[in-house]
Amino acid sequence: MELKYKRRNVYEEADGKRLEAIYSYAEGYKKFLDVSKTERDAAYAAEKLAREKGFTPFSFSEKLKAGDKRYFINRHKNVFLIKVGTEDVAKEGVRIMVAHVDSPRLDLKPNPMYEENGLCYFKTHYYGGIKKYQWTAIPLALHGVVMLRGGERREICVGEEEGDPVFYITDLLPHLAQEQVAKPMSKAIEGESLNAVIGGLPAVGDEDEKEKVKSTILKLLNKKYGFTEVDLQCSELCLVPAGKARDVGFDGALISAYGHDDKVCAYPEMCALFDSEQSPHTLMAVFADKEEVGSDGTTGMQSRVICDVIDTIAASFGANPIEVRYNSKCISADVTAGYDPAYSSVFEKRNSTYVHCGAAVSKYTGARGKSSTNDAPAEYAAFVRDIFDDNNVYWQVGELGAVDNGGGGTVAKYIANLGIDTIDVGVPVLSMHAPYELISKADVFALYEACLAFCK
Repeated sequence: MELKYKRRNVYEEADGKRLEAIYSYAEGYKKFLDVSKTERDAAYAAEKLAREKGFTPFSFSEKLKAGDKRYFINRHKNVFLIKVGTEDVAKEGVRIMVAHVDSPRLDLKPNPMYEENGLCYFKTHYYGGIKKYQWTAIPLALHGVVMLRGGERREICVGEEEGDPVFYITDLLPHLAQEQVAKPMSKAIEGESLNAVIGGLPAVGDEDEKEKVKSTILKLLNKKYGFTEVDLQCSELCLVPAGKARDVGFDGALISAYGHDDKVCAYPEMCALFDSEQSPHTLMAVFADKEEVGSDGTTGMQSRVICDVIDTIAASFGANPIEVRYNSKCISADVTAGYDPAYSSVFEKRNSTYVHCGAAVSKYTGARGKSSTNDAPAEYAAFVRDIFDDNNVYWQVGELGAVDNGGGGTVAKYIANLGIDTIDVGVPVLSMHAPYELISKADVFALYEACLAFCK
């Protein structure tokens, strides 16, 4: 029996077969990332994959039975994948895996378009925690929907395909930035200056017309999508980094991409549920929205929709929904801050998580004195540990940074508030919340194996 705890590096122990499996799995993940930059995109991608796996739409009025596979898309942005097992749902509850699929970005304001000095711009309002200076001088893509009168929806995606235009937020040249660089990082770029250039060609014709460039853009948008400026007031449009997920390093051991937080956890939980055909448990995978801004709203984890889904499952078998929730178990699959040697002072080495060392288990998150967190009971932490060890899962434990250096939260507390045992299990990320984040292929595969073990 090993008396000392030893963190294991997946790559150091991987043979050729395992390495091939890790790299192969990463290719599927990158494809998912590339089409899932927003929560709407992720919901569309999940629905497509679920249909291919034989899942059919869920109804709150139906009576489910063992073997049923259902999906529910809540308002285009919140996904529930359900597989009904054979065991007694009252006694065993539901095995739940939850990850969020929204990521920090730049949302367009309700009246976003304006022209100044020969350039047309979109005004933005940043969503989630960002370092504003990171969003200047990079190519941006436009994603989202515009709603026309009568309920017609126009899907927008510009900047992702070869030949598409991109959008751009300017920054000062170093020669004129003496005052800017003397400011604190948080003040060097103001939120109101995050305005993206969207055009520069003036309309021809009426010499008295004002905002000629804006007129050109509106005519182009109306011709292609059929909407007017006022329709932008009923839209959900955002700017995200343009471009695809890319391997990092000569060996391709890592992936840089936008939106690892938290699709690097959403994809493994979905794959694990799909691959658990023989599991006796009733399983649920959830893609949540609004985590980056507090999990409020009809598609966030503070909504009671998850209770409604569990209640429907319970009613199908004549079970008490309170008992079903009480006996359910959850993995809150969310990323954590991986130890970064370049910024070692904000970490505590003994209690950090490291890239290449497997799924990261966080008994608690929160900030300073464990504020605003689910602190998983020791009994449940041991339950999860035993599952992982029994299935040879690579895993590690850690906190999100050193005490008093900040911290962070996940959706775990909202699920625990329903009386469901919950613990955080995710992937260590470097440069979290940056336009391009960094993860290890070994860790995303380890999380898939952790979720698969949880589902068995």
